Amino acid sequence: MTKASGRTASGPGVVPDGTVTVSIADGIGTVEFAHPKGNSLPAQLLDLLAREITAVGENPDARVIVLRSAGTGAFCAGASFDEFTALADAAAGKEFFSGFSRVILAMVRAPKFVLTRVHGKAAGGAIGVIAASDYSIAIRDASVKLSELQVGIGPFVVGVAIERKLGLAPFQALGVHADWHDAAWCERHGLYSMVCDDVAALDAEVAAHAERLAASNPEAMREMKRIYWEGSERWEAAMDARAAMSGRMVLSDFTRKALEKFRAR
Repeated sequence: MTKASGRTASGPGVVPDGTVTVSIADGIGTVEFAHPKGNSLPAQLLDLLAREITAVGENPDARVIVLRSAGTGAFCAGASFDEFTALADAAAGKEFFSGFSRVILAMVRAPKFVLTRVHGKAAGGAIGVIAASDYSIAIRDASVKLSELQVGIGPFVVGVAIERKLGLAPFQALGVHADWHDAAWCERHGLYSMVCDDVAALDAEVAAHAERLAASNPEAMREMKRIYWEGSERWEAAMDARAAMSGRMVLSDFTRKALEKFRAR
């Protein structure tokens, strides 16, 4: 990481077909992930994203973290479907489903507020990432979908964060009705803190909130965050057990057939 003129930045961390880029300027640490397939997050990219969020959380030059994805399409299509369909055993399945848990834990454990910019649709595990944010700002077209039931499993790992943020009933609504829910629904139930009409308004709000937080008392924000996520220290064990559950389930005949139907759409 280089440092100059009050700004620190790192070049993109690169994994096959994806990147995570970090920059720090004026107290704002920005973490951006990118992938050509709808900003989906394969295992290596998830691991890199978790590490970079942790590193920015530990960097004294950053007083707030902005999480975003690249491009103008989807915010994040969730986990890599190619990796999902290639799983061959329960151990590999558990490791695959643990990827989002590492990102979520990095977000809630960072001693700084994480502000997430949602510029497009979000599916599957991406909703868990948004739920782990301290504040999220989205565009009006940013609908969400928990699609796990359609491929024969359930939103087990990311559900820990989603239920905490939304409450049980909205989490059930997302999981049982595994179809798109619009941004108005997300804002009403607390997944989105604010919804903007267009990208220009989205970027203006993200910048204004990030600048305000970067100028706020770091100790106060750290203690507020500790209170907000009290109890999350138990999440790691819960997510580990749920990842194992998913890892077993993905090998079942039912899930394999559901995956074939989903792929044939």
